[in-house]
Amino acid sequence: MGNYRKLWIGLAVLLVSSFAVLLWAGGEIFRAAPPVPEQVVSEDGSVVYTRADIERGRQVWQSIGGMQLGSIWGHGGYVAPDWSADWLHREAVAILDAWAREAGAESWASMGAGERAQMQGRLQDMMRANTYDAGTGTVTLHADRVTAIREVGAHYVSLFGSEPDTAELREAYAMKNDTIAAPEHRQAMTAFFWWTAWAATTERPRESGDGMVPDKAGVVPQQVTYTNNWPSEPLVGNRPAAPLWVWSAFSVLFLIAGIGLLGWHHAREHDGEDRGHAIPASDPFALTRLTPSMRAVAKYFWLVLALFLVQILLGAITAHYQVEGQDAYGFALSEVLPYSLSRTWHTQLAVLWIAVAWLGTGLYIAPMLSGHEPRFQRFGVNFLFVSLIIIVVGSFAGQWLAVMQKLGLEHNFWWGHQGWEYADMGRFWQWYLFVGLLLWVALVGRALWPVLRDRKNETRHIVALLFMATAAIGMFFASALMWGEHTHISEVEYWRWWLVHLWVEGFFEVFATAVMALIFTRLGLIKVSVATVAVLFATIIFMSGGVLGTLHHLYFVGTPTAVVALGASFSALEVVPLAYIGFEAYQTWKYGKATPWMARYRWPVMFFIAVSFWNLVGAGLFGFLINPPLSLYYMQGLNLTPLHGHTAMFGVYGMLGIALVLFCLRGLRGQMVWDTAALKLSFWALNIGLALMALLTLLPLGTMQLLAAIEHGYAYARSAEFMQQPIVDLLVWMRVPGDTIFSIGAVALAWFVLRLWVVPRREPVVGVEAKEQA
Repeated sequence: MGNYRKLWIGLAVLLVSSFAVLLWAGGEIFRAAPPVPEQVVSEDGSVVYTRADIERGRQVWQSIGGMQLGSIWGHGGYVAPDWSADWLHREAVAILDAWAREAGAESWASMGAGERAQMQGRLQDMMRANTYDAGTGTVTLHADRVTAIREVGAHYVSLFGSEPDTAELREAYAMKNDTIAAPEHRQAMTAFFWWTAWAATTERPRESGDGMVPDKAGVVPQQVTYTNNWPSEPLVGNRPAAPLWVWSAFSVLFLIAGIGLLGWHHAREHDGEDRGHAIPASDPFALTRLTPSMRAVAKYFWLVLALFLVQILLGAITAHYQVEGQDAYGFALSEVLPYSLSRTWHTQLAVLWIAVAWLGTGLYIAPMLSGHEPRFQRFGVNFLFVSLIIIVVGSFAGQWLAVMQKLGLEHNFWWGHQGWEYADMGRFWQWYLFVGLLLWVALVGRALWPVLRDRKNETRHIVALLFMATAAIGMFFASALMWGEHTHISEVEYWRWWLVHLWVEGFFEVFATAVMALIFTRLGLIKVSVATVAVLFATIIFMSGGVLGTLHHLYFVGTPTAVVALGASFSALEVVPLAYIGFEAYQTWKYGKATPWMARYRWPVMFFIAVSFWNLVGAGLFGFLINPPLSLYYMQGLNLTPLHGHTAMFGVYGMLGIALVLFCLRGLRGQMVWDTAALKLSFWALNIGLALMALLTLLPLGTMQLLAAIEHGYAYARSAEFMQQPIVDLLVWMRVPGDTIFSIGAVALAWFVLRLWVVPRREPVVGVEAKEQA
């Protein structure tokens, strides 16, 4: 390890301790999760729901797209309501209206303020009371509540069918008629929706160490529901609990302290260790020897572009559903491509095309770094490519059959639609993808092996970090295999965010950092020693908040206060390195101007600079906007969430994927003059389009929803009443300019790559450099 020993030891200690705490937090989440009752009964002993009804209902919900059609506990789609909040509100209103009618009033809303307050207090006492008997596994409900449950259940049975009385609402939610064809399946799903709402309004038993202060009699008041009082619902007294306020304040303190410490470190260490470094007179990559497997990687980049273009098309369809509901310019599109399916494929393709870009980059750069072409490497690259196509086609076909209710519940989990956002594909396809990723790790590792075992190789440490990230990307996809068909939803959410946060936002980031460092060192723009220290330190800084920052996604899925505290504290640290992203952007820009021949890499470098910009704006500013517990309490599942999602996912990982692809293409088609007009158009169109999408629609619409959630409750902010306002329609239509410009950028990128093969123009390296400098 030499001079880097302390950094490696620090990274190892950090990862071991962070994952130990993360696993402990998982145990606490599993222990504190809301119970699934064996039966739900009325006070007279009649059975309302059974555990089998609840589990069957969840299977039905997953088969229609699950989180892609509305959301549960705030996680999922944004056009249909959050079903937990919607049920909770409807049940509360039904009870209050029934009591009002008994008192001789037309409805609860028509009564005087004093009478309303009295009934609301009575409602809160009834709905927040925890009547779960752990011994028998029974929840006992007041007769008035059972009547309301049957009324709300009838509404959902009608809504998910084709009854005329809910047709207008169905259109507003972008639901096709007969979303669930079988009446018994619709009835079963009401049990699952009720249970999620019950957990959101039922106070969890208090325990020592939860931060609540006993009263004078020594009794600890029960004030927090299983979901930490989420969602905001004034009728039942759901409001932010005290720990959310405290840990939100502390998260800001952690952020300020982290920025201060990193600023001190930067001021102390920035003094140019790279001074006097000699830059090569010509491009070291220009004469790279392409191995057979490196040439075979080119098809991966064609697949990247194809998946990217299809993803954009599906994104436009998904956004348009918010305007017309079930149709697209008069065509009944929902009958063949329902909203939940278009959104499924849109979100899944976002991960897939970026992942394929990473896979292709790893397969290309490994032989390039080592100069070693292992036996059968080309066969492995081609076999993996075919497997990726089979996985995409097979999983998408299964999801279509599931959402169209043609697959059957007994086959859905393995072959159809699991219903978990970003983890939608059936279990068989997840296993296939996991095996494919392990093959990728093996292919990259065997090509890098000569470098890894050569103790004299200067880049060995960065390559080791690259391979560790590669192995982690392969192995950590196993988190998608950690739950079963009937695993508790709180446990599923814990493992799902291992996949979404740690896999995509964690180890992909480390992989990208190492790849960029290797590119710039191989180009001779930076000393290997400087790059090695910078990469190891950056990895430590990022992972210090990245691992435990996973918990900020889990505030309201049945977690205890300790998990909220950890999530708030460490997710704030995720933002710390982004505060200095301007230095990274400037350094990247300097590399692009370091020598005349770097003009050949102008647009890949520009995409790297765009990554830095969106890291600051999308991941940093918009990310911290929703990260603190108090903020997320109101913002989760509103359009401020996709504001962060779009600008961070594409702005950071998408732009980075494109930059890496372009660097690889420079090697694959290196002895060519690049006509960069289309590339220039692509760069600016993609960035401007993304900015317009964020600023003209997602930010103002999300802000309007936030104000509505604070003033009237979460259910109203997600309701058809709010989302069908003319101003909301206008804001949705305001996506058209940004989406159009963005699409032009994607097409221009595809056209540029197509011309590299269709219109080859080869010249000597010197001639190439001269023309591109001009």
